[in-house]
Amino acid sequence: MAAIIFDLDGTLVDSVPDIHAAVTLMLADHQASPMDMSQVRSFIGNGVPALISKVMEARDEDPADAKRHAQLEATFMRHYTAAPAKLSQLFPGVRKALLKLQGAGHAMALCTNKPIIPARAMLASFELENLLPLVIGGDSLPVRKPDPAPLHAAARAMGADPVLYIGDSEVDAEAAERAAIPLMLFTQGYRKSPIAALTHSATFDHFDELPRLISRFADR
Repeated sequence: MAAIIFDLDGTLVDSVPDIHAAVTLMLADHQASPMDMSQVRSFIGNGVPALISKVMEARDEDPADAKRHAQLEATFMRHYTAAPAKLSQLFPGVRKALLKLQGAGHAMALCTNKPIIPARAMLASFELENLLPLVIGGDSLPVRKPDPAPLHAAARAMGADPVLYIGDSEVDAEAAERAAIPLMLFTQGYRKSPIAALTHSATFDHFDELPRLISRFADR
């Protein structure tokens, strides 16, 4: 059986609405006008500190201003942790696919750049915590994806082989390549680059396809 590591935002969950809502409240608290959802979506993938830096850059603020960055990040986290899954939705077929993979005996884990508290809260909101008991968050280690260390930590903790990573973005593709772990790329997430530009072993458009893909890989 395989050890399967999943990304969260843009892979299992469409979390843009809640992240956008928290950014909107953060900006309002600091007397700034809101940003549109598509712009906030383009900032997602490298964790909360990077998100805040990109918001600051978009508003002609210096992200190297540590005091201002810390204030904005604290405000964002206060709003986001209060409701990390109020507006978010699982991508179609996620629950069914995870149940099928669990039933087939595969070990599963989550590796996300989202801080671990809202990541676990999101899993609980969608009743996925028993399907993904191991969580490596963006604050679990000193580094985040695309550094390979979070993927390696998840793989070691599961202790199974072969290992697969399921993700949706440039960050996921780079992390998987650096970790020497095959990537199955979900094409409906937050990717900005053409599929051909990302290193991957397989692609899928809907989670109904995933159990079959993994079964083929595990049987090799």
